[in-house]
Amino acid sequence: MEYFGYLASVIIGLSLGLIGGGGSILTIPILVYLFKIDPKLATSYSLFIVGVTALSGCYTHYRMGNLKIKSAMYFAIPSVFSILVIREVIILKIPNVIFTINDFQVTKNFLIMIIFAVLMMAASLSMINKKGPHILSAHTNYLQLAIIGSVIGIVTGFLGAGGGFLIIPALLFFANLPMKQAVGTSLLIIFINSSIGFLGDLFIGTPIDYVFLASISSMAFVGMLIGTHLSKKMDGNKLKPIFGWFVLVMGIYILIKEIFMK
Repeated sequence: MEYFGYLASVIIGLSLGLIGGGGSILTIPILVYLFKIDPKLATSYSLFIVGVTALSGCYTHYRMGNLKIKSAMYFAIPSVFSILVIREVIILKIPNVIFTINDFQVTKNFLIMIIFAVLMMAASLSMINKKGPHILSAHTNYLQLAIIGSVIGIVTGFLGAGGGFLIIPALLFFANLPMKQAVGTSLLIIFINSSIGFLGDLFIGTPIDYVFLASISSMAFVGMLIGTHLSKKMDGNKLKPIFGWFVLVMGIYILIKEIFMK
């Protein structure tokens, strides 16, 4: 199964390079089901993998002039605060066994995977929808941008997902950025959020297998390079619905596996 895991890791970067998001939503299932990693630890690993992969994309978009630093900072600063509160305070206080119903235990790991499955299905619907988002305002609404950032920080902190599929619409709606600038700025925000979250995990002593992380991240990095190259020749908006259906099937599979196949 590990061979499939390494191959699937390429898809993480491929998706980020092609459509600017979505790949990180696959990181947790790949780590948990193909590499048999504990879900809580997988969220830490996901932050590193997603952050490193996003950083490689940031450089390319920086050269293309697609990074809007001011919008990124208004979004990222409250987002980082939410991430640190969730990962370093709230998650640590959640018991391993939350409650039991008729001999069925609702554990912390079970809760993480169920919420992640629901998030995957929500993300898939936004990808399948072929209608592009409409700009709501001609001006950047920095207050709303900061509020959305703090909310997405909660998602990133709890699940270890980059949240690009949420960040890009927020930048389009509230920062009034063109699509290419929204994609590039999203990668910068994902890098900042993921890096701070991972460093916070190191601070509290989370055990890390750096050799494993380096191998997975390198595969995702290869995918990012391929995706960025292909994005110059292919329309990411046409590929997004196809990837969305794949993510939807994965989300349904996780729900079935966690609820009925335990």
